[in-house]
Amino acid sequence: MLLKVGDLARRTGLTVRTLHHYDEIGLLTPSGRSEAGYRLYSQADVQRLHGIQTMRQMGLALSDIGSLLADDVMAPERIIGQQIRALEQQINQATELRARLTMLRDGLMAGAEPDMGNWLEALALMTTYGKYFSSAELKQIFTSWSLIEADWMIVKDLVRDAMDRQLPPDAPEVQALAYRWMALMLYWMGGDLDLLERWGHMFRTEPSTQGRNHAPPGDMIAYIETAIKLRMALLEKYLTPDDLRRLGHVPHTRWAALEADVQQLLAHALPPHHPDAIAAAQHWNALFDQLTGQNPALRKKLITASANEPLLQVGSPLSAPVRAYLHAALACATPAAPPQPTLC
Repeated sequence: MLLKVGDLARRTGLTVRTLHHYDEIGLLTPSGRSEAGYRLYSQADVQRLHGIQTMRQMGLALSDIGSLLADDVMAPERIIGQQIRALEQQINQATELRARLTMLRDGLMAGAEPDMGNWLEALALMTTYGKYFSSAELKQIFTSWSLIEADWMIVKDLVRDAMDRQLPPDAPEVQALAYRWMALMLYWMGGDLDLLERWGHMFRTEPSTQGRNHAPPGDMIAYIETAIKLRMALLEKYLTPDDLRRLGHVPHTRWAALEADVQQLLAHALPPHHPDAIAAAQHWNALFDQLTGQNPALRKKLITASANEPLLQVGSPLSAPVRAYLHAALACATPAAPPQPTLC
């Protein structure tokens, strides 16, 4: 079966002029001519045209396509494979664009009519984010923000207050904030240390991201990271990256509630074997199980790290008198009690 140039143009959506041009430059020469001189295209010609258009969609210039087809051999599977790759590239680009537009609509511009400044700021931020993260990663980060937002706003204000009072990074109060900051960040990133490292690197190296959309300013990042590095240097002596990924999240409010409850027990001078004391100790143990994912090996590592490193205990969300009281109560609960938590 042979097709005239008009038929081929109509069935492919190309123009006759395009097909004539391909003929003139030697890219697609018809296999035959009719008695009236009309171009006639064979199945092999159509197959070659398929390959030409596939490579055009991939962004190749006609001259480059001509060189690739110089041997006049285009296996059908090669043509189809090239078209699949071209379509996949288009789909990926469209998906990426759609995701970024969705975030622009639902996140950065939420609740306000954007003016030109909003648009420029959003575009600049998205360009910066795009250097470090895929749209899927950004969607995960922005979606998970609600998990930590309330506590994050509190922690950020507390860190600023510590900075204003010029507390050193190894001060107990600052170490407690470093513990809280680290826990929130790890929870926010779903335990993905690579994602967390890239997020931190972006904020350290891209001033345009600092102080926007509740992000900390540059001086706060430098301050808290100094405190965090002190803790991480100690934790890394005992925990592997996989251990850190396995750590669960216990909201600070639950530690604070336990601290308040035990302070009340201490104020009333209840002995460690009192039922209320034992209940508090069992609750403490359950929180520690939540933190370690009920992993005995991870629990043991944390206990060893805390026992050997006073700075880690300094940053605990529970005070030393409360921890000592809970230790005693947990020992009263059962003679075969599990290793007792000290880090928290």
